[in-house]
Amino acid sequence: MPVQQVVVPSQTITASDFIKYNALNVADAVRNFSGVIIKDYGGIGGLKTMSVRGLGANHTAVLYDGIQINDAENGQVDLGKLNVSNIQKISLYNAQPPNILQTARAFAAASVLSIETTKPKLTIEKPYQLTAGIKTGSFGLFNPYLQYQQRLSVDWAVIINAYTQNANGEYRYLASDGKTVTEQKRTGTEVAMQQVDGALIWDTDKNKLNIHINYFNSDRGVPGVVRPYTTPESGQKLYNRDLFLQGAYQHNWNSGLQLLISSKFAQNQLFYFDPDLQRTGKVLDQHFGQREYYQSAALAYNLMSNWTVSYSADVALNSLNANLANFRYPTRVTLLNVIATNLTLGDWTLQGNLLSADINETVKTGSTAPKHSILAPTVIATVKPFADKNLQFRAFYKYAYRAPTFNDQYYNYISNLNLQPEFARQYDVGLSYTKGFSGLFSYIGLTADAYYNYVTNKLVFIPTLYNGYTQNAGKVDIKGLDIGLKTAVDLPAAYKFALSANYSYQHALYADDQLSDYLNRLPYIPLHTIAFNAGLSKGDWGVYYNQIISSPRYYENNPDAVYVMPSYSVADMSAVYRGQLYKSPMTLSLAANNLLDKRYDVVRNYPMPGRSYRITLQITI
Repeated sequence: MPVQQVVVPSQTITASDFIKYNALNVADAVRNFSGVIIKDYGGIGGLKTMSVRGLGANHTAVLYDGIQINDAENGQVDLGKLNVSNIQKISLYNAQPPNILQTARAFAAASVLSIETTKPKLTIEKPYQLTAGIKTGSFGLFNPYLQYQQRLSVDWAVIINAYTQNANGEYRYLASDGKTVTEQKRTGTEVAMQQVDGALIWDTDKNKLNIHINYFNSDRGVPGVVRPYTTPESGQKLYNRDLFLQGAYQHNWNSGLQLLISSKFAQNQLFYFDPDLQRTGKVLDQHFGQREYYQSAALAYNLMSNWTVSYSADVALNSLNANLANFRYPTRVTLLNVIATNLTLGDWTLQGNLLSADINETVKTGSTAPKHSILAPTVIATVKPFADKNLQFRAFYKYAYRAPTFNDQYYNYISNLNLQPEFARQYDVGLSYTKGFSGLFSYIGLTADAYYNYVTNKLVFIPTLYNGYTQNAGKVDIKGLDIGLKTAVDLPAAYKFALSANYSYQHALYADDQLSDYLNRLPYIPLHTIAFNAGLSKGDWGVYYNQIISSPRYYENNPDAVYVMPSYSVADMSAVYRGQLYKSPMTLSLAANNLLDKRYDVVRNYPMPGRSYRITLQITI
């Protein structure tokens, strides 16, 4: 039965559900969440970013065991790079996570995607565990992975995860020149990825320590844009060499005082190579390197049994270098301070916080962007007004911001150092109902939220003949509705049927009556999205069906019909067997993605793959 939501709208998927949703990476795992749009550039290695409630990828913070994965260069996290083999749970929180003992960064974003890695559960009788698996299938996929857990003492344990993923990524797609339709092969899609993650964990009644070291290496082809009368460009390459070391320590005193210390060092190297820039014969070979030093401290204290207050302070230093002519080599120092409170009064839960942000930048050459100081409040309320405490109502207001990225300010041919942060005022009212039953239905969970987001200083990229530039382009008005349903039915002969369904309505318009795009819809945001997953299981066996339906959307902020991308519906199916192999737990699954072989684009001119298959075998010793 799903856990009843508290304080803010939230959605969760666990490791046991990844096979049901045919999830190879985090983007696959969260694509069914209501209010979520995955912007997918196609293929097994294509860029995959997430927008929540129409606000764009830069307004969602991605937390990895409580500490943010940050990219000061472009502000977006590629969810396709995050393999699910070492993930225990993924949760999406609108506004912020409900716990007020957290880093200040977790309060700052409009929404938070929280990724929790696997934690060892070992005993004296079984002090170790080895899990080995392999995924293989279409596109030449070869993805072996390994996890080793070792109990060091009563309180200490270590866990090591490693995987490699290789694929040629090639698939057939339909190309049209307006008169004829031909089938062509997508090339330049090869992928070679490796990742190693080691964690040291200390867990006692009053102390928790989690130290991670993570290295990600990838060599990927960058498939070109598909346009009529032209052959897609190929030969472009993207290389990532990313390393981070992070740790979090929490201590709880009997007095009600709690301390959370979080630290992180990250170094990301990105190399982009184009052997034939726009078919001019010029070679483009760009190198970017960014570093982050991050420190956070948070204190929470229980003033009373029903009243908790907290204070969080973060400091982050980000720098970027590149092999570009006249590059400015920016460095950014960000200071965040948050005071927060959580109060329970009978059937009411009230939460509020005030965030202060100070952003200062320096450059080695040229001019720098001005300093920004921001105050951002949040107010949240939840009430259970009836005798049936399974029903609760909630509301929140949050003032969120996102700062211009280094790319926004310094990368393009035309720099705009006067960019202001983008601000989003979020309003939400909703309800949730969760109840377990002893009859035909095992449980039912229902959520519904209506929301309104008002964005000012919208940061928009303006393309030009030579690259383009970013500017603040007015206001955006977003009205939406998220509805979710989860239920399970106990059928005769020990069969079980489970259903999860989500519906999203997003009406996102430019709202500045002084601009030419006034009342035009934002690109790539469909009015209606439906996602549902149904499964039938008995004993060790299960069969699952997943479908996502999207209404038409625009690819430009222009209301003319020529700019409309058609609706699409994509269905996946999987069969799973969980049994024993030589007395060891074993999982075998067969998945079919895009079961009906639909041809469609999520991003215009980046065709998505047709039908594909994947087999997964995993054994735990």
